[in-house]
Amino acid sequence: MRRRGPRPLSAALDAITREQAPATLLARVQGCWREVVGAAVATEAQPLSERDGTLTVVCRSATWASELELLAPDLLARLNRALEETSGGKLTGLRAKAGKLP
Repeated sequence: MRRRGPRPLSAALDAITREQAPATLLARVQGCWREVVGAAVATEAQPLSERDGTLTVVCRSATWASELELLAPDLLARLNRALEETSGGKLTGLRAKAGKLP
């Protein structure tokens, strides 16, 4: 019998993280946020809450909040496409506000 070489710990942690993640719309958005919006936006803005399909995003500055409000239709379309793979809700609105990032 031949032993396999060591496997990366990150593979095991990714699997555990996926299994333990809450099954909420917000959790699913947070999981795909960086990939959907890109590194630049993800550094400046993070999803904070979701209520009745409206996603609230906290931004590092009022300038970024204004920018995300302008980009909302495009961001919502891209997020909903990414969320189609999983069931359980759809985003209908995006609200951006300035504040301290989590």
